[in-house]
Amino acid sequence: MMFDKLKYHLKSTKPLDIIIIAVLLLGSFLPHVVYGMQLSQVDENARIIATVSISGEEVYSVELSEETPHEEFTLNPSENQYNIIEVDGTRIRNKEDNSPDQLGVRRGWISQPGETAVVLPHELIIEIETRSPDGEKIDQEDDIIIPM
Repeated sequence: MMFDKLKYHLKSTKPLDIIIIAVLLLGSFLPHVVYGMQLSQVDENARIIATVSISGEEVYSVELSEETPHEEFTLNPSENQYNIIEVDGTRIRNKEDNSPDQLGVRRGWISQPGETAVVLPHELIIEIETRSPDGEKIDQEDDIIIPM
C-alpha cells in the first residue's frame, strides 16, 4: 500500500519539480551565508557593543570583551514587569522575566554582531552591534550587496 503511493508520486514528479525543489532548498541557506559573510568582515579593532532598549529608547549599553566584568541588573519596563539582564564578558542574556511566553529567556546568551533577543510584551530588545574604535556605529547592512 505504501509502496503504491510512493510509485504514484515518483511517476507524477516531473524533472522541473526536482529542479525547483533543489533551488528552493539551496536558497533556504542564503541567510546563513550572508550572516557568515557579515561576521567575517568585522574589523579586528571594532568594538562589540550590546545595547538594551525599552520601547525604542536605549537604557543600557556595554562593550562585550574579555575584560567586561560579570554583572546582573533588573529593568522594570512598567509597574508590573521586570527583566533581569546578565552580562558575562563577551556575552549577554535576558536571564529572567515575567513575560508569559519566556521567548527572551529561552533565547539564551547572545554575543555575535547582528544577534538580538526580544521580549515583545515588555518592548525590550537586546541587540549586538559593532562600532569603530572611535565609537561610531558600523552599519553592517551596507557592507554586503546581493545581486537579484
